[in-house]
Amino acid sequence: MTRRFRRIKVLGSGSALPARILRSSEIDARLGKPAGWVEKRVGVASRPVCEAEDQIDLATVAACRALEDAGCKPQDIDLVMFAAAVPYQSIPTTAPLIQHRLGIPEGCCAAFDINSTCLSFLTAMDVAASMLAAGTCRQVLVISSEIASRGLPWEAEPLVAALFGDGAAAVVVGAEGEKAGILASRMATYPSGYEDCQLGAGGTRYYFHRDREEFARHTLFEMDGKALFRHTIQFFEPFLDRLLADAGWSRDDVEIVIPHQASPMALAHLAERCGFGSRIVDIMRDHGNQIAASIPIALDTARRSGRLEPGAKALMLGTSAGLSLGGIAFVA
Repeated sequence: MTRRFRRIKVLGSGSALPARILRSSEIDARLGKPAGWVEKRVGVASRPVCEAEDQIDLATVAACRALEDAGCKPQDIDLVMFAAAVPYQSIPTTAPLIQHRLGIPEGCCAAFDINSTCLSFLTAMDVAASMLAAGTCRQVLVISSEIASRGLPWEAEPLVAALFGDGAAAVVVGAEGEKAGILASRMATYPSGYEDCQLGAGGTRYYFHRDREEFARHTLFEMDGKALFRHTIQFFEPFLDRLLADAGWSRDDVEIVIPHQASPMALAHLAERCGFGSRIVDIMRDHGNQIAASIPIALDTARRSGRLEPGAKALMLGTSAGLSLGGIAFVA
């Protein structure tokens, strides 16, 4: 899927992390392994995990910081989109609760959720750009908040579980400026990788009241990391080249890459095989994989550190369960 140029500018961004930091040395001790065992194998030294906070707490703090950064008030927002892999609850959607927590008056904006797992933020930004271009919104608040530390397979797959961390980030976007905007966006899905990464329970597939044991067995996250990586590298470079061609760029034109923090191996592939090197925003070591919140937290980190400057040619790239690849080529 590609689109024509659409003006969209990040007016403000913000992020929020839990107070508790789980260090890999603690996991080593829990597993009875020597110091450094987990970090050496996983590539994550520490990750934030929720104890006192919940998903809405993190989302609200991140949203307030984005609004402050943008110089906006909550009532200036026309649309709230909650973009995450896992919602606060199944029904209703999470966005209305965030609208309420922010104090946006009832009936003054629309609020709904977007879920394309780890690519949810990219999908929401694509939707926001289209709605801004159509004139149906003036300012949109996009929020990703994830508690990835729930439902992890610590007993069966501790090195998978150790990849993940919690966090939230938000952006306020508007159709301002003549040069800032999306040149190309693309998502492609390869269902052959559907079972590489999954959390079975919580939908209609497993019926709690009919078979509680089967339901319980599928409440833990499952990931075949080797299969997922194999499928990803099979499809990723042709996908990337098509996205860049749609934008009219070469790989050398890209000034900064803001990727999903899937794993150190995935980031190394971007750096080495795709040739992006130090242009990649890498926060994996002290954040872990924060699912859909990974990209906006990396985006906020890049903005606040001065790495994402106005006018920069930038890529947001990621993979998600499904298996899907997604990317947005934009001018900041």
